[in-house]
Amino acid sequence: MKTRQRTSTATITRRDVVIGSAGLAFLGTVAIHAAGNPTKSGGDSINQYHGDHSMNKVSTKDGVDIFYKDWGSGQPVVFSHGWPLSSDDWDPQMMFFLNNGFRVIAHDRRGHGRSTQTPTGHDMDHYADDLAVLTEHLNLKNAVHVGHSTGGGEVVHYLARHGESRAAKAVLISAVPPIMIKTPANPGGLPKEVFDGFQAQVANNRAQFYRDVPAGPFYGFNRPGAKVSEGIIQNWWRQGMMGGAKAHYDGIVAFSQTDFTPDLKKVSVPTLVMHGDDDQIVPYADSGPLSAKLLKNGILKTYKGFPHGMLTTQADTINADILAFIKS
Repeated sequence: MKTRQRTSTATITRRDVVIGSAGLAFLGTVAIHAAGNPTKSGGDSINQYHGDHSMNKVSTKDGVDIFYKDWGSGQPVVFSHGWPLSSDDWDPQMMFFLNNGFRVIAHDRRGHGRSTQTPTGHDMDHYADDLAVLTEHLNLKNAVHVGHSTGGGEVVHYLARHGESRAAKAVLISAVPPIMIKTPANPGGLPKEVFDGFQAQVANNRAQFYRDVPAGPFYGFNRPGAKVSEGIIQNWWRQGMMGGAKAHYDGIVAFSQTDFTPDLKKVSVPTLVMHGDDDQIVPYADSGPLSAKLLKNGILKTYKGFPHGMLTTQADTINADILAFIKS
């Protein structure tokens, strides 16, 4: 009996030591983490430090938190993503320009990605104003603004609405301007029924819709002989499902019915218009060439056979051409 008691006591003591040591290690880790992550009054994380792993966010006047990434130093290149994605869609560009000595910034549009899923403000005026809040918050100067699809409309509207004092150049990739929907002034546009169908699918089964779009026309994976990437399809789906259905539903009206013609005429910074002639989302003939003509300093670059999502599937070509434009 005595022997068993001594063994039991010894075992308990060793276990207590292990548990105690683990607890001290955990508390030490918490203390180090707290010391390295100071908070504002009210408990919000301070996120303006470069290299911090906290969520970088800036608040708009109507109380929406806009998530953003801000990496590196040098001339800033600011990326505005397409519908219904997030700043993650710019990964190939962010890494490329970061490694080429630029400061790279990308944000999640309101209602998209990690930004607030607000039910209001899903229009181009708010999109442009949110971008202005971000550029002012980061005090960006001599910035190059790059926009894809809906993001191209956001860039154009931002420059026209808030001026070009902080901007050096702009790049529009597969962008929605001048206007997508068919009107008497834009007979080559798409019928409103097309976009009504988009809204119905977002409202009723966007999970399936967000699978079908990247698996088909977005990247041209529905073309004969296309090299289909399951990872790209799933990443598109992931980004779309991170955002809010209300933001995406309203955003369809914003990107399809906004007439950017007056904005394009106001933009004076050198602007590169990049568009694939096999774009099945924003048809080439009614977009890229028309935008380039309306811009004061527009340069059109047409890519034979490239799809709407060419910034991903043909990233090497797109990145090299943007870099050459910035340096020109």
